[in-house]
Amino acid sequence: MTTPQQAHLTIHPLFDIGEIDPRVFGSFVEHMGRCVYSGLYEPGHPTADQGGFRGDVTALIRELGVSVVRYPGGNFVSGYDWRDGIGPTADRPTRLDLAWRSLEPNLVGIDEFLPWARRNGIEPMMAVNLGTAGPKEAAELVEYCNLPDGTTLARERAANGHPAPHAVRTWCLGNEMDGPWQIGHTTAAEYGRRAAEAGKAMRLVDPDIELVACGSSFRHMPTFGAWEATVAELTLDVADYISMHAYYDGTADRRDYLASGQRLERFITDVTHTCDAVSARLGSARRMMISLDEWNVWSSAATSSPVGEGQNHEISHAPRITEDPYRALDAVVLGDLIIGILNHADRVKIGCLSLLVNVSAPILTEPGGGASKQPIFHPFAAAAHAARGHALRTRLSAPRFETLTHGAVPQVATAVTHAPESGQAAVFVTNRGSEPVELTIDHAAFGAFDIKSVHTLTAADPREDRDLALEPLQQIHPGERVSTLLLPPESWTLAEAVART
Repeated sequence: MTTPQQAHLTIHPLFDIGEIDPRVFGSFVEHMGRCVYSGLYEPGHPTADQGGFRGDVTALIRELGVSVVRYPGGNFVSGYDWRDGIGPTADRPTRLDLAWRSLEPNLVGIDEFLPWARRNGIEPMMAVNLGTAGPKEAAELVEYCNLPDGTTLARERAANGHPAPHAVRTWCLGNEMDGPWQIGHTTAAEYGRRAAEAGKAMRLVDPDIELVACGSSFRHMPTFGAWEATVAELTLDVADYISMHAYYDGTADRRDYLASGQRLERFITDVTHTCDAVSARLGSARRMMISLDEWNVWSSAATSSPVGEGQNHEISHAPRITEDPYRALDAVVLGDLIIGILNHADRVKIGCLSLLVNVSAPILTEPGGGASKQPIFHPFAAAAHAARGHALRTRLSAPRFETLTHGAVPQVATAVTHAPESGQAAVFVTNRGSEPVELTIDHAAFGAFDIKSVHTLTAADPREDRDLALEPLQQIHPGERVSTLLLPPESWTLAEAVART
């Protein structure tokens, strides 16, 4: 029998990182592939509501715990005219979407999506087109959505069946404008000026909105860092957030893939330090928060990276794009990324798992058929329901984990959350290595720390179907001052507790 390696975790209720914004457990809906049509929306489906949205999918989204949804893109938004998605559907045009080489019938637009989100307790997060459009169109969209009455656009919204404002709080100033693939791709200086002017105009319509400026599309973009510095300088007075997009490739080296959470934490640190340096240089007290408004893992079952897949098909309506099945390994890595997000709760205030349905998503559907959960559904749902209150800074001693690309990283990753009012606490742990680890948790600083349940996912789980779920972990040794968990190899674990100070 293999002797487990040893790791030690110390937690203290006063070691506060920051309050967890519920919006870090958000998602993303783009007019891409089957995310909207036959995914979220299918009027002829047996479960469809009066608006044509699938009830079985909505029920799974509620179970997933999604708090906010970014819409309508993504690359799609850079060529999108929001006016195509309002008014009687019979009068709406069918367009060629250049981003995904798809036919867009505009049966779903803001007047369908926003009421659906509100009905289901989901906060909408709208993106404006700063690729083929600009400040004028962005301000008019805010006016249509948020102005109560008194203008032609507000009256038009009322005439379209929505007398009350949609009241959208958070707005993205374009999407991935550093990417050559983006319609309207531009330089950091050009984008920064365009975003600043759009934000200024939008805030003149509604001063209470908050704005997200585009950061780099990926950490490995050749302009990364310089892009953030320029955009932060030009938008600091108007933008509340800078965006991050992060996807981790399951077809890469296995150990590198298992270290994805560490890579994400370094990425977050790099972006925050860059933006803070700009604030310091300008003598500004403003600190830009992070909107991680696209993040996910790419399936380890894929035969190749999905980059570019959206353009390599014949023009059609709602083509099947990146619908590879996820495996248990992907669920473990996604759980590790959640740990990284929670450990930066002071700066990461919005997170959008990309995408919500069918396209690299936690939920899969078939037209006219059922909806099912992918393995990545489970760690997200568990964390969305368990992580409450504040994230706590921990002291962790753990063996190192050697990777091909990233060098030595900690074999064990942890995040701890605590809500003092209710006493709800959670310990999230990843064992990235191929050997078991015995983790000792020192919680003596709490007056009481009563572990109620421990569940785990393991990458070695032979079930590669969509019924994979968190299983109870039997190797638990709770104590008054110290508790011990035996972590299986390549696993993600959630221990829920009641903790009192």
